Amino acid sequence: MDNLKTKLVKLLSENARYTFVELAQMLCVSQEEVATAVAQLEKDGVIVKYSAIINNEMAKDKGVQALIEVKVAPQKLNGFDFCAEEIYNFPEVRSLYLMSGGFDLAIFVDGKDITDIAKFVSEKLSIIDGIVGVATHFVLKTYKIEGQLTRLPEKRKREIFQA
Repeated sequence: MDNLKTKLVKLLSENARYTFVELAQMLCVSQEEVATAVAQLEKDGVIVKYSAIINNEMAKDKGVQALIEVKVAPQKLNGFDFCAEEIYNFPEVRSLYLMSGGFDLAIFVDGKDITDIAKFVSEKLSIIDGIVGVATHFVLKTYKIEGQLTRLPEKRKREIFQA
């Protein structure tokens, strides 16, 4: 990836709402160069999607988010890809990663409530061939999303007590 595209990716990852005019000014290139480079980044699959980062707590979203760690027995000739393809097609799945460590896959899912996530694990995940273990962790509070703080830090005062 050339220098212009590298800089564009960095800038757009910080703020996807920059216009081509703003990007061109920041990078000291023409609008056309920016448009061409961005189009190529999209075509090459470097830029996959533009989206807003939403703090569900502030949006009063009553849904539940969970991280599900999955242990997989790799399929002959397919490795982990077979299970991953089965999993990423479920609409509840927001993100899916192959990981190092004690578990093989990390799945981020959204549900209406805890029961919804439990049904996803028991009725969808558990029936996939090759899955040998699952650990589900529910998000209780969000402090930072994609590098962005979700709330201003609170000033904490320690009180001194004497006995």
